Amino acid sequence: MKPDIEPSAATVSTEPLPAETGTGSRKRFIPLIVALGLLIIGAVAAYYFVAVRPYETTDDAFIDGHTIQISPQVSGHVLAVLINDNQFVKKGDPLVQIDPRDYDAALAQARANLAAAQGRLAQAQHQVIVSRAKAGQERAAVGVAEAEATRAEADLARYQHIESRAVSREQVDAAIAAAHSSAAALEEARKKADASDAQIGQDQAQIPTADAGVQQAEAALRQAELNRSYADITAPEDGWVTRRVVEQGQYVQVGQVLLAIVPRHVWITANFKETQLTYMKPGQPVWIEVDAFPQRKFRGRVDSIQAGTGAQFSLLPPENAAGNYVKVVQRVPVKIVFDEGEDPNFPMPLGASVVPRVNVR
Repeated sequence: MKPDIEPSAATVSTEPLPAETGTGSRKRFIPLIVALGLLIIGAVAAYYFVAVRPYETTDDAFIDGHTIQISPQVSGHVLAVLINDNQFVKKGDPLVQIDPRDYDAALAQARANLAAAQGRLAQAQHQVIVSRAKAGQERAAVGVAEAEATRAEADLARYQHIESRAVSREQVDAAIAAAHSSAAALEEARKKADASDAQIGQDQAQIPTADAGVQQAEAALRQAELNRSYADITAPEDGWVTRRVVEQGQYVQVGQVLLAIVPRHVWITANFKETQLTYMKPGQPVWIEVDAFPQRKFRGRVDSIQAGTGAQFSLLPPENAAGNYVKVVQRVPVKIVFDEGEDPNFPMPLGASVVPRVNVR
């Protein structure tokens, strides 16, 4: 039998086991992982306090603006439509022309009526001049009649003081008749003078009536001119033509909507939750993202906050005093205006979706 051979110490391996090596490596990476986690948490916290917490945002926001409804002020057949859908027009540009022939005729009639009224006024003024001249003539006749009456009375007095033998009875009777005739002629002249004075007053009273007729004719002429001008419908403001429903040859009535014009000036109506209004104030800066132009961000500011929720001004406002009440977070419209002017490269159609971010802190 071979003797058992014991292993010597020199032949025993001193290398670490593979498991022990892996455990040590993990222990060295734990501080790095913890440090990286803390760094990520710090970055997230910094991002929250810098880019999230100071802002209030909502996706319930849209481009808003005025819409001018264009309606005719006179009725008639449409002679021409001078614009197309979505066309940009400037203030004063022609839009629609209504057949003006009826209004041209009314305008000519109004001018003729004014000329006739002015003629009646001139006639009344000239009649006053004629009446005054006639009154002067009648007053002069009164003077002549007074002189004749005075002479006749003097002749009669002389005949009456002369002895009857020196003058015949016929001469005395003739003097008496002349005196009576002169007195009657004087009375007639005085009445004619009074009648002439009264005629002056009557003729002068015709002047205000004739002048009122002139003013009435002038007012009718201005109305006829307005009606004629209303036949040519022009743009009241710069903007884009929308919702055109008028066609050539169509008969339109007064007040009938023919088209609409959207002016250049637009803003944003953002419906924020009432819980987001705690620190929101007019004048705060706003970053605006328009869905139609995702490649660009716009700058704006808070203009005003509506004094009431959207539900309060709806067609059927809620009646919270009746029935069971369930609290619902309300939304309040906030008006946001753009800082930049109108850019033709980025048209803002009404109703387009936007996402505003208001810096409230």
